[in-house]
Order: sequence, then structure tokens, then C-alpha cells
Amino acid sequence: MGGERKVYTLAEVSQHNNSKDCWLIIDGKVYNVTKFLEDHPGGDEVLISATGKDATDDFEDVGHSTSAKAMMDEYYVGDIDSSTIPTKVKYTPPKQPHYNQDKTPDFIIKILQFLVPLFILGVAVGIRFYTKST
Repeated sequence: MGGERKVYTLAEVSQHNNSKDCWLIIDGKVYNVTKFLEDHPGGDEVLISATGKDATDDFEDVGHSTSAKAMMDEYYVGDIDSSTIPTKVKYTPPKQPHYNQDKTPDFIIKILQFLVPLFILGVAVGIRFYTKST
């Protein structure tokens, strides 16, 4: 490698997104993994699907071995301009209203949860008793 490292934008790296030209962004570095696609144990689809974005989480979630991480140096082509990668937004689900909001008091629901199965059991025993005695 020369003294100065090449810095790529996300748009530049995103153009390399197929089986004939595949680049990945992992830990702020850009890797040309085109020659590795056939040899990747998880298949080439896994790598191709990770193009056009920061694939660091995808890479780390799999739990690659130290030898796999050492192999990455062979495919290194430069660094990513981190200002071109969108910041991750943490998903917060919308606030849901309480299920039983202002309709039926909780104690009635608790009583019904006890009485309804008891009623069904009573009906079943009654039917069993009635059909057995006839």
C-alpha cells in the first residue's frame, strides 16, 4: 500500500453491487470481495445483499473467526468517508393505548376470566352427567 489511503463515498462504493464487482464497507474500511464471492462459506448472495450500506453489523452478527478477519486485509481497497453513511436511527415503536382504556374496570375482567372457564366446565360436567344417566 502507498502512503496515502483512498477514501470512498457511500455512493461510490454502492456502485459495486453485483457478482462481477462487489465491494463491502466493514468497520470504516472498503473491501473489494469480488474474487472471494465463490469461496465465501455463506454463499455469494450474503455478500451481495450487504452492498450499498455499512455491513459492519452483518459481519459482526455472524461471528467470523480471527482467520477470516485476517483474510480481509487481502481485499482492502480504502476507507469510507463516514460522513456519507447515514446515521443509524434507533426504532421506537409508536405508543399504544392501553387495551382496556376507560371501558371495563380491571376487576370485572379478572372476575370474568375466572367465571367463564368455570361456567364452561360446569356445562361440560352437566352434559356428561346428563348423557351418562340416560
